[in-house]
Amino acid sequence: MAAAILADQPVCIDGVPNLTDVCTLAQVLRSLGMRVHRGEGGCLQLETADAEPVRADYELVRRMRAGFCVLGPLLARRGRAAVSLPGGCAIGDRPVDLHLAGLAALGAEIKVEHGYVVARAGRLRGAKVRLTGPRGPTVTGTANLLCAATLARGETVLHGAAVEPEIVDLGRFLIAMGARIDGLGTATVRITGVDQLGGAHYRIIPDRIEAATLLLAVAITGSRATIDGLVPEHMASVLEALDRVGCRLDVAADSVTLAGPRRPRALDVTASPYPGIPTDIQAQWMALLSLAEGRSVIRDRVFPGRFMHVAELNRLSAKIEPAADGLVNAGVLVDGVERLAGATVTATDLRASAALVLAGLAAEGQTTVLRVHHLDRGYERLDRKLSELGAGIERV
Repeated sequence: MAAAILADQPVCIDGVPNLTDVCTLAQVLRSLGMRVHRGEGGCLQLETADAEPVRADYELVRRMRAGFCVLGPLLARRGRAAVSLPGGCAIGDRPVDLHLAGLAALGAEIKVEHGYVVARAGRLRGAKVRLTGPRGPTVTGTANLLCAATLARGETVLHGAAVEPEIVDLGRFLIAMGARIDGLGTATVRITGVDQLGGAHYRIIPDRIEAATLLLAVAITGSRATIDGLVPEHMASVLEALDRVGCRLDVAADSVTLAGPRRPRALDVTASPYPGIPTDIQAQWMALLSLAEGRSVIRDRVFPGRFMHVAELNRLSAKIEPAADGLVNAGVLVDGVERLAGATVTATDLRASAALVLAGLAAEGQTTVLRVHHLDRGYERLDRKLSELGAGIERV
């Protein structure tokens, strides 16, 4: 959606879910002079109506980190940008220094003033940029630099670029608009700048995080179901881990049929950059492993402090505690229990809310999850989808 700023013709994106975050980013883009609306068949249509606005306000960008991804496109297409420093879920430190250093390498003048990144440039120029930080490549940083470099003069080489399927998909979308990009899906991406980008009609990839969440919901309840409309290659590490805890899997071209075990086996899980297990399903794995036979260890190399859901899972009678003090990224110890007990719990962020819903599906008695507005940021009608699979779930 943010990359549509680069196009000088209308863009149509198919497969965009109706999420709070999508609505928020649509508001950001409208404030930047874009027309954004749903067309026939649910296609999201975007085009520039007014190329003058360049300020993305705090009140909108603070709601979601991805709002910061307008910075690169604005700078490349309009030559100026004033974008609020980002917000989103409270899951730990997420600096934007690599974004700013990369754009500066492309020739932008950048200042941070009163909570905003203020940037100016004539036409950006190609450069070599490194995008790997202490916890791996920056995904949103790669997105910002990938977009900005499409209209830069000459060649840009992104070293240590993120390789997530979503970055590859963004690159393919830019190519559909006329960008020249090589090396997508590898750590070195080369972009040869062009004078302009045109329109495109593009279908985005399925959401691997939603697909994994649904598979874990089937696993935690010891059920059997088929989840279709996914890309199994994007979920190889997740499917391997599900097999290791005792799930039976039948993987087809665009679907996975899973039969959950009576009780999962313990497993050590470390969330890491792609192709590892995503940090965005770390909490859901914790819910599943809270019912495993034996002790599991869960670590998160992407956001080492992303464990605010531990206390709420323990309210459901899970036995989870921090690993030994003094260890870097020590993670948590999960001693599996035979059953969880329903209780009232509070969601602290988007993926924590999904984990609590999954735990509630398996718990005895009634579980009430508060602050489910987090859930709607990243899942479309999750309660209805689970209800269609037989869950006793109701939004009140």
